[in-house]
Amino acid sequence: MTKLDVAVTSEVDLSEDDLVRLESANPAGLTSQAILDALDGTKFKISEATLRKWVQLGLLPRSVRVGRKGKHQGSQGVYPVGVLRLVKRIKEMMADGFTIEEIQREFLFARGDIEDAERTIDRAVGGLATAIADRADALGARALHRDLDEARELARKLLERLTAIEGRLTMQARLRRHAV
Repeated sequence: MTKLDVAVTSEVDLSEDDLVRLESANPAGLTSQAILDALDGTKFKISEATLRKWVQLGLLPRSVRVGRKGKHQGSQGVYPVGVLRLVKRIKEMMADGFTIEEIQREFLFARGDIEDAERTIDRAVGGLATAIADRADALGARALHRDLDEARELARKLLERLTAIEGRLTMQARLRRHAV
């Protein structure tokens, strides 16, 4: 996963279409080099040092170590694909005059936790789905499928609600900033 499967078409901006293509092509996540490559040539370009600093400050989620295929290949850090959206958002806020400290305190304080929760829920649901599929012919499997579908929907609504709350807090902070 050292090379992006989809090239960003925009020279200046990182459009929603670009982000969707990158996310679709790299659902397992992106290495730090892939992130830097995706942002290169855009107005959201950052250095590896900046990427690491923003992770350290909690503005971006931490990478997860993923083993490479093949003997003695070791592992590499993989960031959730949503990190590109966060970098774009941070850079846009900085362009609006916000400092990193303000962004950290007023805007993105919960973003990493929400994304961690989403990844954890996805892993748990995936594991449960596999366990249910392995017992497809067992008594009560149909009820387990229904329960899991219901839990998946509740989790989606929870994450959606948390994201909306964070968005409202972000908007309030922006309004306060512009009122000054």
